[in-house]
Amino acid sequence: MGFFDMLTGTKRPEAGVAPRPVEELRTALLGLNGPDVPYIISNGAAHGADLVAEWRISEPAWQHVFVQSQLTHAIRIRMRLAEDVPEVRAVEESWEVTRVGNPPRLQTSATYTRGAGRTISRQYTLQRGESGRLEATESFSFDSARLTGPLRDTALTSGWTWRGVIFGKL
Repeated sequence: MGFFDMLTGTKRPEAGVAPRPVEELRTALLGLNGPDVPYIISNGAAHGADLVAEWRISEPAWQHVFVQSQLTHAIRIRMRLAEDVPEVRAVEESWEVTRVGNPPRLQTSATYTRGAGRTISRQYTLQRGESGRLEATESFSFDSARLTGPLRDTALTSGWTWRGVIFGKL
């Protein structure tokens, strides 16, 4: 792995893993959807891509998770399935968001970034332990790798390279 690959988050499958057909990969990526995951993967034609993965920040069932996490960025990953190579070209985009009103709703700002990034949010509760001393216990944890990790791992186990795109076209 070269320096530029480290910057873009590019990963290659293990040696000897034969690439699966593009439709099998598409089915496997869409198969990551489910009611218990905080993201949705869908057709990306409207965004100039083959597939798009986004946080479920606007869905009522998931709003409490994103409010509790104090998430400050909305993330979208646009993916192009380049069958001739074979690689998944992925652009990670994020926008700064703030909560306004009561009940809180998300409002996006003009701040936009492109490229791999990671957001981690943790909350701790202080309480007295059995010894009487104050102890910090993690009460909540949220990691943006919950979105990128499954996508990348599915591509790699399917024999495809995961190529992060920072500059140029998807």
